[in-house]
Amino acid sequence: MSYSTDLRERVVKYPFAGHTIKETCEVFGVGNYAVSKWVKQYKETGNLSNKSLNRGFKKIDPEKLKTYILEHPDAYQREIAEVFGCSAEAIRKAPKRLGITRKKRRCVTMNKKKNK
Repeated sequence: MSYSTDLRERVVKYPFAGHTIKETCEVFGVGNYAVSKWVKQYKETGNLSNKSLNRGFKKIDPEKLKTYILEHPDAYQREIAEVFGCSAEAIRKAPKRLGITRKKRRCVTMNKKKNK
């Protein structure tokens, strides 16, 4: 949970009014690292809003996985795992998360007997 922007502004203005970082921490009940980080952020950007979280994929890029599955529809999960450098279990879960089905169709051919 992050602190509100209003509190951050008050905390940053307090050291600029002539107080030390330690005094600021005691008055507002905020950690030393947080105050230092906010002051630095304010000096660099002039903004105290929260930074957005950029959570990305760890090993399996969803777009690359989709294209690989389209290009190699008969590849086994263990083969895909070797290409992406992860476990077969991760490959089992990733398409499910992306909504990709991997059901294979059997080619059934019947032998036709020729009647003479």
